Amino acid sequence: MNTYDLRTFDPYEADFFFVPVYVSCNFSTVNGFPAIGHARSLISSAIQLISSNYPFWNRTQGSDHIFVASHDYGACFHAMEDRAIDDGIPDFMKNSIILQTFGVNYKHPCQDVEHVVIPPYIPPESVRNTLEKYPLTGNRDIMVFFRGKMEVHPKNVSGKFYGKKVRTEIWRRYNGDQRFYLQRQRFAGYQSEIVRSVFCLCPLGWAPWSPRLVESVALGCVPVIIADGIQLPFPSAVKWSEISLTVAERDVGKLGRILEHVVKTNFSTILKNLWDPAVSKALLFNDHMQEGDATWQVLESLYKKLDRSYKRS
Repeated sequence: MNTYDLRTFDPYEADFFFVPVYVSCNFSTVNGFPAIGHARSLISSAIQLISSNYPFWNRTQGSDHIFVASHDYGACFHAMEDRAIDDGIPDFMKNSIILQTFGVNYKHPCQDVEHVVIPPYIPPESVRNTLEKYPLTGNRDIMVFFRGKMEVHPKNVSGKFYGKKVRTEIWRRYNGDQRFYLQRQRFAGYQSEIVRSVFCLCPLGWAPWSPRLVESVALGCVPVIIADGIQLPFPSAVKWSEISLTVAERDVGKLGRILEHVVKTNFSTILKNLWDPAVSKALLFNDHMQEGDATWQVLESLYKKLDRSYKRS
């Protein structure tokens, strides 16, 4: 950011203040289930610190301060939707700007705050390393790919089934179908499978979004988004309707027919749009910001919120 003269160390020159509290650095799991119950107290203590030592929070009650909430349901800080809704966004964050991976295109308590939907972080070097070994234009011998949790009998946690049973339905209907390469076990090198695939399934988990979405785009595999109502990041930079497919959760049983139809009709156009380097660039956070990359897109989004700047007003 220094390269583009966008960062200042003089707080009286600043439009916005980034609060570097990284809840996920203390991310824990209990039986494989994410636990971020410490988030509220951690952020609350940070706000107490900056509001006690500096004048900037108090003069706007935090409306020009920016936080990151890269969790299932953003700043609600819970992986289960019903619990997240019950807990809501903490009052001390409700005036601020939240950079969050969670986004839906309908009213939801966990995005009832000024926010920017951002893509989940995928290390750019992992993408570059994969493409060095397997070129984007190489042989794609897998038609439909998915690797991840697909329970034959979904676990019922607090009355809720994981992924609304969408992944289970995919496994039941298409396991054994030669067009579908479905794997339920983890594999460290699974990017090498994505880059060999034509279509990559991106079904919802607990929340609608998934890192698979970014990996699919970056590695040239057409994302098949199965998450009703999802709000996708940076729509002005990424024309999602031109590079991906959206399948309703209720239509997962028709996946085979839908994808066969696309192959016979507008597949080449989708692929051409998807392989535009600017598309994958807009979804990747580089260590040193580049014009057009994900960090750049965040700043573009914040530029539109300059009316929240105390300095400007």
